Amino acid sequence: MKEIAIRPATDADFGAMWEIFQELIASGDTYYFAADTSRDDCHAYWFGPGIQTFVAVLNGERLVGMYRLMPNQRDRGSHVATAAFMVSPAAQGVGVGKLLGSHCLARARALGYLAMQFNYVVSSNMPAVLLWKKLGFSIVGTLPRAYRHQYLGYVDVYVMYQLLEDPTHWPDA
Repeated sequence: MKEIAIRPATDADFGAMWEIFQELIASGDTYYFAADTSRDDCHAYWFGPGIQTFVAVLNGERLVGMYRLMPNQRDRGSHVATAAFMVSPAAQGVGVGKLLGSHCLARARALGYLAMQFNYVVSSNMPAVLLWKKLGFSIVGTLPRAYRHQYLGYVDVYVMYQLLEDPTHWPDA
């Protein structure tokens, strides 16, 4: 039986993370990174200051996905989290994204975030759009033709949002 565990990422995970990153950005259909993004830039993206990164590991040995969690904005916007996710193409369609998304939402709540916002969900990435809707996100904005898709040309990008706590229970600003 296959078991997927989610745990904090370490530098020892970065080799496998880099492989997933490279494979996904090479497709040119879901992430804004250029195919020639450097290993150092990738490392800073996943392990930079203020970023919490988690990995999904299959059967205790194979890294199959990851996410990063951080404040969407600093200071007066820091009560809203943002996150980014990547799942190995070989592991897509079996629930890894849903596990990572659910874990991320629980982690954000535990850290005291009051909402979560995804700033850049490519509209043609229907598996992601449908997953985020299933996990409670709404499309709150559309950025017309903001993504240069490798095959479709310019496509829309969605801003997606979810309250993590009832605003009537939020602390005083």
